[in-house]
Amino acid sequence: MIAEVETHEILETLKNFFGFDGFKGNQEKIIKSLLAGKDTFVIMPTGGGKSLCYQLPAILSEGTAIVVSPLIALMKNQVDAIRGFSNENGIAHFLNSSLNKSDIMQVKKDVLSGKTKLLYIAPETLTKEDNITFFKEFKISFFAIDEAHCISEWGHDFRPEYRRLRPIIDAVGGVPVMALTATATPKVQQDIQKNLGMLAANLYKSSFNRDNLYYDVRAKHNVNKEIIKYVKQNAGKSGIIYCLSRKKVEEISEALKVNGIKAAPYHAGLDAKERAKTQDMFLMEELNVIVATIAFGMGIDKPDVRFVIHHDIPKSLEGYYQETGRAGRDGGEGKCVTFYSYDDIIKLEKFMKDKPVAEQEIGKQMLSETASFAETSSCRRKFLLHYFGEEFDEVKCNAMCDNCRHPKQKFEAMDDIALALECVQEIKEKHKIKDVINVLTGNLTATAKTYKHNKIETWGKGIEDDKDDKYWQAVLRQTIVNGFLSKDIENYGLLRLTDKGRLFLKKPYSVKFTLDHDYNSTEKDGSDDDITMNGKGNGAASDEVLFAMLKDLVKKTAKAKGLPPYVIFQEPSLEEMAIQYPITMDEMVKISGVGTGKAAKYGKPFIDLIKKYVEDNDIERPVDMVIKSVVNKSGLKVYIIQNIDRRIGLKEMARSKNLTIPNLLTEIETIVESGTKVNINYYIDDIMDEEKQDEIMEYFKESESDSVEAALKELGENDYTEEEIRVMRIKFLSDYGN
Repeated sequence: MIAEVETHEILETLKNFFGFDGFKGNQEKIIKSLLAGKDTFVIMPTGGGKSLCYQLPAILSEGTAIVVSPLIALMKNQVDAIRGFSNENGIAHFLNSSLNKSDIMQVKKDVLSGKTKLLYIAPETLTKEDNITFFKEFKISFFAIDEAHCISEWGHDFRPEYRRLRPIIDAVGGVPVMALTATATPKVQQDIQKNLGMLAANLYKSSFNRDNLYYDVRAKHNVNKEIIKYVKQNAGKSGIIYCLSRKKVEEISEALKVNGIKAAPYHAGLDAKERAKTQDMFLMEELNVIVATIAFGMGIDKPDVRFVIHHDIPKSLEGYYQETGRAGRDGGEGKCVTFYSYDDIIKLEKFMKDKPVAEQEIGKQMLSETASFAETSSCRRKFLLHYFGEEFDEVKCNAMCDNCRHPKQKFEAMDDIALALECVQEIKEKHKIKDVINVLTGNLTATAKTYKHNKIETWGKGIEDDKDDKYWQAVLRQTIVNGFLSKDIENYGLLRLTDKGRLFLKKPYSVKFTLDHDYNSTEKDGSDDDITMNGKGNGAASDEVLFAMLKDLVKKTAKAKGLPPYVIFQEPSLEEMAIQYPITMDEMVKISGVGTGKAAKYGKPFIDLIKKYVEDNDIERPVDMVIKSVVNKSGLKVYIIQNIDRRIGLKEMARSKNLTIPNLLTEIETIVESGTKVNINYYIDDIMDEEKQDEIMEYFKESESDSVEAALKELGENDYTEEEIRVMRIKFLSDYGN
């Protein structure tokens, strides 16, 4: 037993030291278990109050509690929080590589004097020989292993140093151990208990459900622009944006800043001082948004993070759960938006190719679960909680995920479930999802040949009525989530029938499923968060009446000037005008494909028309939704314009910038289409005669389209090259459009 503590004393310390009137969930039971000297294993979601479970017993107990924590930033945050409750700075310390010699001496002095109740330490520091000697010099009340999932290869943040903790604890002396984690599947839970020698520990597992979080997965199209729009719609709110690469972190952070958002990057490539400063500014609300790799956020005690955005799908559902769990820790609004493309899964699989085979297998299974979560159209909360071994009725989701808020049509799945279960039974419960799908669709793979699957009853039975691989993937995923099948993680994800599945086979009953999302198609479900300030969604949500009026004006202007309409403004520019409602020259210049030259030449009548339309219809304009682009730091466009002015040959320019001529022409086309005038007559005169030039020019004057392919077809591919058509198109647009 650590300390003989009465309930009233525990409640008194809770009130007087921490300022709380009562406990949340299992906190009181957990604290009493530890104070009674029992090994205690705590699985509690982010925001559930894990820290208090070891902080309060440490204050009440004689000696110093050793808290093993994986991140320096996390330790500093926790130590500052404890010191904030006390007049004595020495009450809590951390010991890690960020301290100098005099800092370390002060820490040791306070610990040996008995002042320090909590000593936070990194696992790497704990295993150093001189520190083990030091730990034997004072009374340790207990060990608390925070972020305990780091001990498991099946956890999302495996740290080999965590595997060496038990021998160190034994060497220091027999004291109780508390392990804490916010994310643990049944497999990870078993791993933690086994590695820490805690199989007999008191286990306290809170529900993983965070009912205030809204889960939303979106197709990955124009993702940077979508993120900036989303953050602007949530102006002034705190948020975290996660990216997989440092480069992407820097890019998005820069784009947010250019658009007037208080944002900063956070990744391991920045020095420790800068990271600490960024973290403090975020906590002090001098910054609204942190753009980070997963290095940010572990244990960050900021209760009012209102949104967490994933630019890239995380490597595992544990990682996703923990990162989204940083939103709404105060019980208030917490929106979790993830941008998903299956290409990201393929990219992550490629990153694993140099790892040992066993590690690759684990990684691939984790990625497979993440892809399943993203693509499912059933309740995301139910899917997530099932992954953590918890049953959940989707009715209780209360439309707090995109799939429940915007449900897909359901279909009767009774016969399909029965067929899938029969198939799993026939192949003796020894195969994975993809093998079951191959049997049902009659796909003769090497595995199917080896095991003679083509000889069994269910072979090819699932291909009638256009049921393909994707269809059966949806059926099998939902069959697992609904408990008819289980996935044996320990054995490479083999599918097994559950008792519920066996009963269903004996007596089938009606079950409704939905088809998975196809994020590679043009499908776009509506979402409350897609609404811009004028009440219209993004994407194809332009004002159709205004768009038609703008098209008419383009035609009139073009007719008056004797030019094709596309020379004035192209359709994508008109669509954007019908979303953004630009009513000043400054706003018109920001419309893509317009630019300063084109705005000055043609913009005024369009601005006048839009202004009158906005006033007549009392439209609230989404002025702040105009997304500014980050300036092209390479200066390539400036280089091209300057060199054209100096009449440098295109071949020479392309060579000096390591570009092909077609690529250089694409860059020049972009410059011209955005309204800048260029004069490449010197190059054109070099490569073709006047007659050819006149013929192509006449074609573009009369053509309704500026398509190079259409021009080649009309003028004759044997007589003209693509390069000739493209340079003349550049001349035409520049002379008449800009």
